Amino acid sequence: MIEFNGVHKVYDNGKEALRDVNIRIEKGEFVFIVGESGAGKSTFLKLIMHEESPTVGEVVVNGFKLSKLRRRHEPKLRRTMGIVFQDFRLIQTMTVFDNVAFAMRVVGASNREIHKRVPYVLSLVGLQDKMKNYPKELSGGEQQRVSLARALVNNPSMIVADEPTGNVDPAMSHEIMQLLIEINRLGTTVLVVTHAQELVEKFKKRTIRISDGTVIADVPEGGEPA
Repeated sequence: MIEFNGVHKVYDNGKEALRDVNIRIEKGEFVFIVGESGAGKSTFLKLIMHEESPTVGEVVVNGFKLSKLRRRHEPKLRRTMGIVFQDFRLIQTMTVFDNVAFAMRVVGASNREIHKRVPYVLSLVGLQDKMKNYPKELSGGEQQRVSLARALVNNPSMIVADEPTGNVDPAMSHEIMQLLIEINRLGTTVLVVTHAQELVEKFKKRTIRISDGTVIADVPEGGEPA
């Protein structure tokens, strides 16, 4: 669950990135966040991930009031969410298995847990036969699926995908979206930031449009695209 209550964000250089944002995203929803470059989408994500703090207002994510969240509690917040990046951010010297396992090791999972969970999650994204490969041996779409597996491996309650189809071809874009929709169907909240209007129009999920730091549209699932 995500709540923005009267959120303003002004950076130190005076740039006003968000203005009076009031949003509530319920557990289990699938939501697109759309807008032009510079609209405020990146700031929106940084606030959710507690990389930035609002100048005014309150952000609540998965039960954590971020204005009151101390640094030592940030790992607890981060464990509730999996992040999928446009540029994959895989470790080139690690195999597919180890890239995914790394996310479990940093939260203290045992080797037994890792060897049980990682193959299962890779099978979910169709990469069980690529576990011993290195990122450079994979296509862009396959690398993005490894990134998705890494985001899923700690069983987060929410997936945040930042332009997840930005570096893959149209066919793979649809495949990645179908994976995200299946993940959502199983109960995980999914938030997708995208420029890909054709995907928004095809899948008809709730769509929040941001322009010049302001939410200008919030279209419910099945409604006309924002």
